Amino acid sequence: MLAAASRILSRSTPLLKPSLARTHFPAGYRFAVRSMADSAASPFKKIQIQRDDTTFDAYVVGKEDAPGIVVVQEWWGVDFEIKNHAVKISQLNPGFKALIPDLYRGKVGLDTAEAQHLMSGLDWPGAVKDIHASVNWLKANGSEKVGVTGYCMGGALAIASSVLVPEVDAVVSFYGVPPPELADPTQAKAPVQAHFGELDSFVGFSDVKTAKALEEKLKASGVPYEVHIYPGSAHAFMNISPDGVKRRKEMGMDDHDPATVELAWSRFQSWMTRYLSA
Repeated sequence: MLAAASRILSRSTPLLKPSLARTHFPAGYRFAVRSMADSAASPFKKIQIQRDDTTFDAYVVGKEDAPGIVVVQEWWGVDFEIKNHAVKISQLNPGFKALIPDLYRGKVGLDTAEAQHLMSGLDWPGAVKDIHASVNWLKANGSEKVGVTGYCMGGALAIASSVLVPEVDAVVSFYGVPPPELADPTQAKAPVQAHFGELDSFVGFSDVKTAKALEEKLKASGVPYEVHIYPGSAHAFMNISPDGVKRRKEMGMDDHDPATVELAWSRFQSWMTRYLSA
């Protein structure tokens, strides 16, 4: 049912040409990504969270008594870039405790074909349950209020959590909208801020038309909301580490504007501070 979301990412944009989706990057590149994913784990405390009949790993960084933010992965999995984002979030004033749930249960996509396969196989309602359990874990471990943020696939799940997870206090989504069979944004119950790139060509998922449709749905929901569209930016524009930039270029995305990224982070910080302050 929800595999349609991953099909949108593979079929609707020239950034993921069929030839690229079938081509694995060189072995050295794959090894480098795996090494960075491992080394980036050093600031994190690894925990286990149980929900229903399953247990999953999660990675926590930040002040123990700070407001919590669940940070939801892109289609790659819990790799170096999502960890970079979580560390950045933990260091924003006034300080946050960031938690990354491992939705793929330890698997990481090291090229677009693997990422596509992992996202296609994701149990999306189960992922929302993982986010719900993560929110509850943060609230039970020192965070009075908890927000959810995510990128790409995680951005869509973050918006879904505003609809489906009553304990969420605020959401910031980056370039992703959930499929209607998962969640209807007109039913959002938590404040939502969303960020999109003007040049994003993932039609039906994160392109400008989809962003504007989301804005209308959030308006109908009655919750506080902001939708920001950044000129000259494509999908995944927040990924500015050297290896993240390299990966985007290999996917055909050459835009790189640090000022846009800093503006988005400042808006993120203001939104989460406003709604997560005790």
